[in-house]
Amino acid sequence: MTFLRGLLYPFSIIYGLVTCIRNKLFDWNILPVKSFDVPVIAIGNLNVGGTGKTPHTEYLINLLQAQDYKVAVVSRGYKRKTKGFVLATEESNAQDIGDEPYQMKKKFPSLILAVDEKRVRGIENLLSLFPDIDVFLLDDAFQHRWVKAGFNILITNYFQPFNKDFLLPAGNLRESRSGARRADLLVVSKSPVVLSPIVRKEFVQHIKQFHSNEILFSKVRHQKIKAFPGLDIPTGIDRVKNIILFTGIADPYLLETYLRKYCDYLDTIHFPDHFDYSLKDIDVIKERFIRNFSKNKILVTTEKDVGRLLKKEIVESIKELPLYYVPIEIEFQGEDKERFDNKILSYVKENKRNRQLHTTGDSGRS
Repeated sequence: MTFLRGLLYPFSIIYGLVTCIRNKLFDWNILPVKSFDVPVIAIGNLNVGGTGKTPHTEYLINLLQAQDYKVAVVSRGYKRKTKGFVLATEESNAQDIGDEPYQMKKKFPSLILAVDEKRVRGIENLLSLFPDIDVFLLDDAFQHRWVKAGFNILITNYFQPFNKDFLLPAGNLRESRSGARRADLLVVSKSPVVLSPIVRKEFVQHIKQFHSNEILFSKVRHQKIKAFPGLDIPTGIDRVKNIILFTGIADPYLLETYLRKYCDYLDTIHFPDHFDYSLKDIDVIKERFIRNFSKNKILVTTEKDVGRLLKKEIVESIKELPLYYVPIEIEFQGEDKERFDNKILSYVKENKRNRQLHTTGDSGRS
């Protein structure tokens, strides 16, 4: 623990006590918890940011839609400019619904997606609009216990696992490590492309004292570099001399590693996670680009940043720049894919069947 963390540690004890009491109030049913007659899967983490919740949610959307389930996603829409319940449409932007929900809606145009800081209200409103929804996905909802999820997925970063972290503000944990016991499944994200059985076993040994259910490993797969929406620039970038990367995400390390394969020199500008870009920030990026004297250079950002850059004044400012972004998706290590898929599909199938039986029984009595 660093000196600064040591100074903040007493505040972490207070924070831990508050979150512990809150969890006990839910456990003892003193704080109300709402259940629904439809499968609800919550995806979340113990650490603040950087675990890859959104690409795992997208993986679930793909998995469930491939089985013809009608999927709905409910998110709080972090850092959106709106309040209350907002149903995402093709015209929605990142300011209306948040950058991560915007990314999901763009990838899956037919997806039913809404944002609401009150997830109970969000689910109820969606069920009134779309009563034939088969399954709900709650993005970033591990600590949102007002809804009783039927299946909880906890995600932790391989390079920053929760078992080696401390409670806020000394560390980055939203609640105690013991909270991992609520998870039905733990996914270790951003693991190395090649994960040896010995390293995997050692990792599991350190983490299983906090989580007794199954532990699976996923990794990030970066896709080909794509042109920023609406820009008339060459596609199919193979290699350039210089890349100027700017990101507003929690952990750009893997992206930086990936982009080094495409250039001789990588220059990175870091902005805070979920950063709301202004024209002044774009001027900083453009100045860094101009100061790079190479003629063979491009600008690159993340898929998550794209939504926050699609403002009229910013698009106008960057329209002459060679700006690209890198989409990502997750893959599971080896047989973990089959294990993960089977667990999710079994849960949804079983609980959908129960819902149908329950509905049939109610209609028979009425």
